[in-house]
Amino acid sequence: MAGKKAENKELNYTESVERLEGIVKKIESGEMDIDQLTSQVAEAANLIKACKEKLFSTNEAVEKLLKELDK
Repeated sequence: MAGKKAENKELNYTESVERLEGIVKKIESGEMDIDQLTSQVAEAANLIKACKEKLFSTNEAVEKLLKELDK
């Protein structure tokens, strides 16, 4: 599981969202057994966390740049 988390950190935002979409499609289609479902939900949680962190840091950077423009 730690390998998946480290792997997710290397994905950019768009790749993470695409991976999440793939997981959702697999879940909705019923393609997975319960063991796969558990690991896929854990991976999705890690991807969501990484996306939220990226959005937050990007938002902070943009706000900082805008404040500098106002000076």
